[in-house]
Amino acid sequence: MKAYEHIFLYYFSGTGNAKMAAEWFRNESISRNIPCEIEAITEQTKVELPAKDTILLGFFSPTHGFNFPPIMLDFLFRFPRGKKADVFIVNTRAGMKMHKLFLPGLSGAAQYFAALILLLKNYKIVGMQPLDMPSNWISIHPALRDKVIVSIVNRCERIIKKFANKLFFGKRVFKAFWSFPFDLAILPIAFLYYFAGRFALAKTFYASNSCTNCGLCSKNCPVKAIETIDSRMFWSYNCESCMKCMSNCPENAIHTSHSYSIGFWIVLMSFVSPIFVNYFELWDIEFIEKSSSVFWIAEFSIEMLAFFIINIMAYRIFHFFMRFRIVSKFMEYTSLTRYWRNYNLKKTLKRMQKI
Repeated sequence: MKAYEHIFLYYFSGTGNAKMAAEWFRNESISRNIPCEIEAITEQTKVELPAKDTILLGFFSPTHGFNFPPIMLDFLFRFPRGKKADVFIVNTRAGMKMHKLFLPGLSGAAQYFAALILLLKNYKIVGMQPLDMPSNWISIHPALRDKVIVSIVNRCERIIKKFANKLFFGKRVFKAFWSFPFDLAILPIAFLYYFAGRFALAKTFYASNSCTNCGLCSKNCPVKAIETIDSRMFWSYNCESCMKCMSNCPENAIHTSHSYSIGFWIVLMSFVSPIFVNYFELWDIEFIEKSSSVFWIAEFSIEMLAFFIINIMAYRIFHFFMRFRIVSKFMEYTSLTRYWRNYNLKKTLKRMQKI
């Protein structure tokens, strides 16, 4: 066994998937008599590594839009430079199950970009492990059935224990490369989500009339993205779309505004976007050929700028009209998250233990 003097684990988690994976690793470390510390990262988290050569560092994070969420990437950028210390990366992604077949999610750029940052900081990558925890993107689909969640969780726990013990015995594990061709194919989606899609998703959350203004969502938000404006919860652009607020609301009052989202995109794509494109193409720019890549990039940049401006204005208007009961009721009853199962990993596991 490789004699690690200490193990340090850092995680970001919304619904609890990445946190649970980090806890499994810590438990396995302790069972091997290896001291292990675990810490949830925040925007204020500062790291001071001990002056030891035999430490192991681990980073656990969900996969948002086929990439690590900005808070984890920012943490990696701020992480102190290393002296060839061993590090590993675990990204939780959307695992599903069809009968007895476990279906994997995709990592996209998550593993590779994080590994590149750590390599440039002089760390030695010894493990890259994707983990197909239960899919928790409840804005898109209902939570999986309890039995399916438990089945997937049990499988993932075995994977983490096996992964941990291989690292303890000095082996290198690079399971992330198994899906490299598929991850490479979806890199454009990861790019678009990071620079545009995540901002749109952040502007789909709202609190229904069931909200009691208890403040738990804003208090527990990992990035402090929720504030109170006009006595209603408001999600800012800092939102990581981690679903922590939605999955832990005691009143189940936080939803995704599907009708607003659909209406916004119909208006944007049908009317606003063509107007901007046509106006841009009418410009007489002598030094840029309209068939060139420079022209395409300029056109795309203007569209993105227009998207941000319109999205900000539209969400402000949406938030204003939510004060009227008829509007809030319409949004609530046209939100799919009102009708399907919520995702709360700990509650599900406790509930299944009682059966």
